[in-house]
Amino acid sequence: MLKLLVIEDHALVREGLVQTLRQLDAEVSVMEAADCEAGCAILGLADDFDLVLLDLALPGIDGLTCLTLLRQRHPGLPVVIVSAYDDTHTVNRALKAGAAGFVPKAYSGEHLLDALRKVLDGAIFVPEQTLPANHGVGIAVPAAGKISTGEIGLTGRQSDVLGLMVKGRSNRDIAELLGLSEGTVKIHITAIFKALGVGSRTQALVAVARLGLKL
Repeated sequence: MLKLLVIEDHALVREGLVQTLRQLDAEVSVMEAADCEAGCAILGLADDFDLVLLDLALPGIDGLTCLTLLRQRHPGLPVVIVSAYDDTHTVNRALKAGAAGFVPKAYSGEHLLDALRKVLDGAIFVPEQTLPANHGVGIAVPAAGKISTGEIGLTGRQSDVLGLMVKGRSNRDIAELLGLSEGTVKIHITAIFKALGVGSRTQALVAVARLGLKL
């Protein structure tokens, strides 16, 4: 069963999200919170949540600050921002703060569900209008590169593997494209996780977006 948390202060919007999210899978449990403090309290009582949807314009602790708190306290839990403020600057700030996705409130319910499925599958979803024309929807593209992969200790081959991971390629696809065995790909991915200080593909993609790695 999927277990989700919605942190949104507007009751009508929150109720609409909850109803939509129940269509995500055959069995979905959705909990609600009206602010960051209540959301953090809910997460503090259980560690089996699969995803958090977070609004940016929250009373008290704002959404970006709340996102930072969630990343610190629950580093392995994907957090998707759902906001009416979907300009490129805001989207990039959210990604750099550790969001696993960004969905504008103008999206339809079907589009929202599609985005969340991508995130649950390990991709980072960003609005189409914030991506360069040669990239597909659903994979985060780092902002202007700040540091090279070599600076965090990755070899050239590991950088190749990471680049394909960011594009949403599976281990099998990466192995075929680079002429490697799947076992070797897994070894490279383990090294990548260690260099980034993460434990999953989702966390690795968030780290790439946050650091602005040159790939």
